[in-house]
Amino acid sequence: MSKPFLSIVIPAHNEEHRLPPSLAQIDSFLAGQAFTAEVIIVENGSRDRTFDVAMECARRYPIVRVIQSPDNLRGKGLAVKQGMLAATGDWRFICDADLSMRIDELTRFLPPETEGYDIAIASREAPGSIRVDEPEYRHLMGRVNNFIIKAAAINDYEDTQCGFKLFSGTVAEDLFNAQRMNGIGFDVELLFIAKRRGYRVKEVPITWYFDPYSTMRLWDDSVRMLKEIWQIRRNWRQGLYEKAS
Repeated sequence: MSKPFLSIVIPAHNEEHRLPPSLAQIDSFLAGQAFTAEVIIVENGSRDRTFDVAMECARRYPIVRVIQSPDNLRGKGLAVKQGMLAATGDWRFICDADLSMRIDELTRFLPPETEGYDIAIASREAPGSIRVDEPEYRHLMGRVNNFIIKAAAINDYEDTQCGFKLFSGTVAEDLFNAQRMNGIGFDVELLFIAKRRGYRVKEVPITWYFDPYSTMRLWDDSVRMLKEIWQIRRNWRQGLYEKAS
């Protein structure tokens, strides 16, 4: 296939049940678009049949290809980095396998809707966003993490952690080659570097559907986020995010 306009990257850890219906929706959506696209599934340390299911989907949908993380390396950040650097699209979109944002909202991230921006990030907090069926405790968890992120790293965005983000191809190559975090802090790290390199970021309000199977934990994830933000700031002080000359 020639270079596509859009690459959709789906990190997949224990997603054998959610991948087939989500990919069916994505394939149906893309079939109705004028642009060309590819879908990259990155299987990362699953304990179920995620890889086998992904390969079955790749045989069913020609636009899908599957890669695996190395056996000794784990983390959503790693999976996303692998997929974004393997992608070839002019625009590259991170997409959670649960499709907690309907895939047809993707057009709101692409030009001309985001003309003049390098990055577009989904927001569950920006004016116009809607949360569906989310328990209050889950919203509180997100707000606690966002407070930590604003206080310790970047205060420009209301929602850095939503799993749907679009990057131009050139910006993706730059940022994901600079990325060092494999854990939950990778979103913050990417936006931290993007801000310091002058990239233009737009928050896109979305309708977000709560996933009752989410593994997010208030205390554990907040502590992990603090540790990873500390590591991001240390990396910056040590010059590890300097752009190659």
